[in-house]
Amino acid sequence: MELNMRSFWLLVCLVFTLGFASGQDYRPKPGETVLALAIEGRGNVYIRLHTREAPNTTAQIVKLARSGFYNGQKFHKVLKSPRPYLVQIGDPASKSDVDGAGAGGSGSTVAYEDSGFSNEAGAVGLAAFRDDKNSGDSQFYMLLDKAAYLDKKYTVFGQVVAGMDVLRKVERGDRLQSATILQG
Repeated sequence: MELNMRSFWLLVCLVFTLGFASGQDYRPKPGETVLALAIEGRGNVYIRLHTREAPNTTAQIVKLARSGFYNGQKFHKVLKSPRPYLVQIGDPASKSDVDGAGAGGSGSTVAYEDSGFSNEAGAVGLAAFRDDKNSGDSQFYMLLDKAAYLDKKYTVFGQVVAGMDVLRKVERGDRLQSATILQG
């Protein structure tokens, strides 16, 4: 089979798109800290952590990820209707009962930090009780669309930098194989 130049470049573009659009090979830039989520049957999502702007929150997430806290948990909250909204993870009870999950955590709270980042598509925020923004622990949400009305209520501690297509496919009950920290 002969491969002409046009077909070659189409093939290169296809391989590039498939490899990078799903966040399969993201490499952190120098000085960047990234939370890598491997979602069973879906792919990888990479989140750049705002370590300078939200130091206490990101330290909590890094500590939990490195301890294996998130591994095996299921996404217990996925809201896509009436419009794509968010996916949420971080309750250890979800490992055995996704229906009963949503109120648990690691047992250690982090006070609200105003990182200066907005709740735009791909923003990652620390979930907290609605009436107490200082009650964040281990649960975090990833936005599928902008939700500016959440600004100043929840600490925005990260931004999805690769894998938004994967995130949009996540369904309630999908399992997180691993959460790892990558350093640039």
